[in-house]
Amino acid sequence: MVQQTKSSSMQETAPEKNTLFGRQSKLWLYTNFDCNLTCRYCVAESSPTTPRRALGLDNVQRLVDEAVELGFQKVFFTGGEPFILNDIYEMLAYASSRMKTTVLTNAMLLRSKRLEKLCAVANENLSVQVSLDGGSAEPHDAYRGEGSWIKTVEGIRRLQAAGFHVSISSTETPANSDYLDELHAFRRSLGIADDDHFVRPLARRGFSQEGMDVGMDTLVPEVTVTVDGIYWHPLVSPSDADMMVSTQIASLAEAVHCIERHLTAVAAEAGSKRTEFT
Repeated sequence: MVQQTKSSSMQETAPEKNTLFGRQSKLWLYTNFDCNLTCRYCVAESSPTTPRRALGLDNVQRLVDEAVELGFQKVFFTGGEPFILNDIYEMLAYASSRMKTTVLTNAMLLRSKRLEKLCAVANENLSVQVSLDGGSAEPHDAYRGEGSWIKTVEGIRRLQAAGFHVSISSTETPANSDYLDELHAFRRSLGIADDDHFVRPLARRGFSQEGMDVGMDTLVPEVTVTVDGIYWHPLVSPSDADMMVSTQIASLAEAVHCIERHLTAVAAEAGSKRTEFT
């Protein structure tokens, strides 16, 4: 933990708008931890049997309001699978009426009533980021589960048909590393631009027993909130507290101040480099 923040006001030390950490800032909100898939590399240790641990609509609304005041540029909703939640649509509507909003999903549940509800809150600030690890089923399903590729692709096509801006995130794994060209070609065939595709390496976190070792000393901070607290980065595992900034979620300003103090303290480290992982 960087520091367990206190409840006292930090208004005097809150960062100026648009200057958080010297860059455009992202806020990540873990809406829940249960999921319809059990991906072998899931850093959040999500699965159908994982306790929900939902952040809740009231907390989301309060956090979004404070994020706007602090000058955050974008908010990302992740999980778990956010579209398991009944109130995800209210969350997305509230956030996207105030700032650029992206929701991360495997797209498998987005059909019928769920898709209709998402369409009802659609606007130019709202986009959908879908996890896709292969241009065909085998390299994708190897880590995400048999039959998941075709359902995800069907979900992408439904989202596009409904007019949503869709981006793709991919995790490079031993199963797909030799087939990334195929993945790029398939993604382009869906009409998704290169700039809307993010490929990241495996991280040794959560369920993953392979990949890069990541932590506060290697990652560019991206403030992340779960029901358990505020973290340095969205690559957080419930079984790990090494990137926790605060056990309290009552004040983003206090957490931001704590992170900026830490960055200042280590700025003079020779050869210090950080990776922007998301």
